[in-house]
Amino acid sequence: MSAVPDSAVRETVKLTGAPPPPLSQVKLPDTSVPPQLPSPRATPQATYDVTPPLLFKRQSALAAIFFSLRAAAPAAVSILTLYVLAELTGTAATNYFSAVTIIVTILSITLLQSPRTPAAELIAPRKVVSLGLLVRWAVLLLALLVIGYVAGYPPRYSRPLMLMWAVATPALLIPSMLLLDEVARRVLCRPSNSRKVVFAGYNNSSRQLAERFSRHAELCMRVQGFFDDRSAQRLEPTDDQKLLGPLSQLPEYVKKNAIDVIFIALPIRHIRRVQNLLDKLGDTTVSLYYLPDVVISDQFQARTGEILGVPVIAMRESPFHGYQGATKRLLDLVIASSALLLTAPLLLAIAAAIKLTSKGPVLFRQRRYGLDGREIVIYKFRTMTVTEDDGWLDQARRNDARVTRIGRVLRRCSLDEMPQLINVLQGRMSIVGPRPHAVGHNEEYRRLIKGYMVRHKVPPGITGLAQIKGFRGPTPKLQDMQARVHYDLEYLRNWSLWLDLKIMVLTVPKLFKTDKAY
Repeated sequence: MSAVPDSAVRETVKLTGAPPPPLSQVKLPDTSVPPQLPSPRATPQATYDVTPPLLFKRQSALAAIFFSLRAAAPAAVSILTLYVLAELTGTAATNYFSAVTIIVTILSITLLQSPRTPAAELIAPRKVVSLGLLVRWAVLLLALLVIGYVAGYPPRYSRPLMLMWAVATPALLIPSMLLLDEVARRVLCRPSNSRKVVFAGYNNSSRQLAERFSRHAELCMRVQGFFDDRSAQRLEPTDDQKLLGPLSQLPEYVKKNAIDVIFIALPIRHIRRVQNLLDKLGDTTVSLYYLPDVVISDQFQARTGEILGVPVIAMRESPFHGYQGATKRLLDLVIASSALLLTAPLLLAIAAAIKLTSKGPVLFRQRRYGLDGREIVIYKFRTMTVTEDDGWLDQARRNDARVTRIGRVLRRCSLDEMPQLINVLQGRMSIVGPRPHAVGHNEEYRRLIKGYMVRHKVPPGITGLAQIKGFRGPTPKLQDMQARVHYDLEYLRNWSLWLDLKIMVLTVPKLFKTDKAY
């Protein structure tokens, strides 16, 4: 993950006594001479490379499970077929079978994996997938023969067993993989999982990528249209490529139409226009990709890639994808469910104390912004005599008259946040992530702090990097919120499971040693 700070926050966060964040620059190959791209009306060369992670609108955990299963399936089919045939032929108990099984396992794991990404496999034609499996299977058999020859095993092999296995495995493997891909297309690649896409700039690169998205619905990219300052008469778009307006209208269109992804296709000579566009989009949670001929900006998590033969730079995207996202979600489920079970007696006692000492509900339901800026409802133990959830909310202050007696104790130790473990189980929140702010605060600060909404590229958390760095509780000064946003974006840039575990451990002493919880 890139350690490049977001430019908007870099310009805004100026903490007294704190050194400025280090700046780095994404280095890409020199592309001062743009590559010659074929005409969009010509038939493009078949290519199925998709190096950026395939993200879905929903069901990202299910997608990660599928891709994990697909990665493990070839080796599993190979090993299980060998074992079943050995049992049927009575050779499983022979002395050499264990050694053969170990060798087959190692070769299956290393040689049967596709060199392409799961997304590329998903969109590839069935013939291409089948041929690839046959080629890798032939390489495995050849490697097994060489190892057997060197180790002196051939005379002791059960030749009928090995011949049956060599034929039966691909006969089972190819239909299994094709079936998995078909299930994925029907379950994951549905219209409800599609991400809305627009292009900033109408040129060869953007036209080609839009056409390829339309041909490969499995990528779940639904193109809405193009923004360009040139007129339709000059650009001559095709019937299925809609011009939506000039670039100046793009930010407003993104907000009103819940756009998920923007591909920027402006040339390097328009670098100022690109930077101005990025600054305006800092008030959104949209994912940003650049179709180079260019090195630009210092957007967080920038990395290069390719989508169906078109080079792209991912400038702003969620770090939680694929196996990483699934692992983080699994960690959240384990910790949240375990914590709820272990603290159930305490939670019941707190609920009873709240009910007996003040009027009102036990749980306070508050609207917050969640992943991609979508509104969610989170739970807290009620600690005040009021349950405000409209407009600008006055944050709790020292000796705040609204806080109840039991509420003061709960807020002091952050026990009022415990019901948010239910939000974690629901998938609305994570254990670790940027803290969710009230809707009123969000609407105010997004106008004051550039890049504020970028923190919503990940689910909000019960605790976070900003909290262990001391930026917990009220933010009476704009500088306090700027610092919190700075650490939230640092978390996005440097995220790892180890960082999550570290934040969890360091959160515990902060619960009992703070002067900012009123």
